[in-house]
Amino acid sequence: MASKLHQLRSKAVQASEFVAKHGCAYYKELMEKNKKYVVDPPTIEKCQELSKQLFYTRLASIPGRYEAFWKELDAVKHIWRNRNELKVEDAGIAALFGLELYAWFCVGEIVGRGFTFTGYYV
Repeated sequence: MASKLHQLRSKAVQASEFVAKHGCAYYKELMEKNKKYVVDPPTIEKCQELSKQLFYTRLASIPGRYEAFWKELDAVKHIWRNRNELKVEDAGIAALFGLELYAWFCVGEIVGRGFTFTGYYV
C-alpha cells in the first residue's frame, strides 16, 4: 500500500512539473488557435452580455425543437401503426439501440454512486 502511495505521489509530482514547464506554452498556443472566438476586450460586462445572448438564443430555438419533437413522435406513431410491415432487421436495430440506452443508464448509475456496484456509501 505504501509503495502504491509513493508511486502515486511521484506521478503527481511529475504531472505538476510538466504543467508548470509546458502549461504557459500550451495556453498561448490554444489562445492563438482560437483567437477568432475571443471577444475584445474580454471584460466581465462582455461575458455577461454573451451569456444573455446564449440564453435568449437557446430560448428562441424552443419552437423549432418543439416542432421537431412532434415530427419524431408522428414518425414513431406511423411505424407503430404499420408494425406488421416491420422488417426483422429494423426491429433488431431498435432492440440494440434500446439495449445501448439501458447500458448507458447503468453506467450513469454506477458513476452517480461513486463507482460502486453494490450501492451508495452511507
